[in-house]
Amino acid sequence: MQDKMRHAAEQSLGLARKAGAQDAWVSVSRSRDVTHEYRDGKLEKVKDATSLALSIELYVDGRYASHSTTDLREPSLAGFIANAVSLTRALQPDPYRRITPPELFKGRADRDLQLLDPAIRDLAPAQRLAWCKELDEGIRGDKRLISASCAVYDGSSRSLSVSSNGFHGEQTGTSIWMGADLTFRDRGDRRASGDFYPGARRLSDMPTVQNIARKALERVRQRLGVTKGPSQKGYMVVDARAAGRLISSLVSPASAQALQQKRSFWMGQLGKMMFSEQLTLVDDPLLLRGLGSRLYDSEGIAARPLTLVDKGVVQNIYADTYYGRKLKMAPTTGSRSNLLMKPGSSSLKDLLAAAGEGIYVTSWLGGNADNTTGEFSLGLRGHLIRNGKIAEPVGEMNVTGSLKE
Repeated sequence: MQDKMRHAAEQSLGLARKAGAQDAWVSVSRSRDVTHEYRDGKLEKVKDATSLALSIELYVDGRYASHSTTDLREPSLAGFIANAVSLTRALQPDPYRRITPPELFKGRADRDLQLLDPAIRDLAPAQRLAWCKELDEGIRGDKRLISASCAVYDGSSRSLSVSSNGFHGEQTGTSIWMGADLTFRDRGDRRASGDFYPGARRLSDMPTVQNIARKALERVRQRLGVTKGPSQKGYMVVDARAAGRLISSLVSPASAQALQQKRSFWMGQLGKMMFSEQLTLVDDPLLLRGLGSRLYDSEGIAARPLTLVDKGVVQNIYADTYYGRKLKMAPTTGSRSNLLMKPGSSSLKDLLAAAGEGIYVTSWLGGNADNTTGEFSLGLRGHLIRNGKIAEPVGEMNVTGSLKE
């Protein structure tokens, strides 16, 4: 399969040039996704899907277009590429669209990021079923249980890219997720729900099935007795597992595209103190076993850590080659990988004590954030903080505020 993928990529490059393209970027990817789901003690769903696709970016007489196909047979590729070049030639010219400069390929890390685990890639169906059954058995026994869904998801992927100006790259990876989603009977006709779904690149980094079941039960039991939260202005402490939503909203407009289109509150902030000096954010694509790790991005730009915010000061944004040219800005990378937040020295217990009174957020329920202003409004689930400690669970609450603050 690997040789077939490489052959199709290199053949497509040749066909593109023969059809009149000055430059081309070809990527071929193969992925497999497997799902096993249990519901209320019975196997409900099994899915095993494999996909193979080729995409090609064409640069023809100052014009640009991207095309894709799932038919990698040689006769079909010839017609597909010829038609793609003709369609691209019919578009309007765009002087900012040019193939990635080869100097951006340099400095690519020569290391194993440990993204591929044969133990996941070669999993037997019987093992997935055994995990589902063990999860299901681990969450039973409480008479308040109304319904339970347990699942195991795993996948493997391989992608390779070649370009007309000398790029060659190949990346492989695996991932696995498993967990349970539970609903308990609460007071009267009320219900409480909770879930736990950890994931990792390698099987050895996963919690045990027993611990996953225990954590899922712990989370739903913490929601029993939930009440509608009060209206108040005060401190909000966000649990680590929920912090990703806020940080993701914070950096979503930190891109050259958003700045160029004037829909980012990061505009004009490079080199300035925009956040608390306690905030440091680093995008690290070279993190070992990271779910977002890579050796290069979709444009072939060599991966390297990128400091977005250093002690509150904006240092960089995500800039691809296209919007970088429009803003006359040196490209960094066009997409996120692993976003790391430098932690402080306080424990959760310390933070709760410092807050005194407020809300402890454990998960979010919908909502939105405005990329232009940084204002947000999010639904939440969590607990009241009373006298510096976690108190009763609350829901049906919204929190509004400013991401910058």
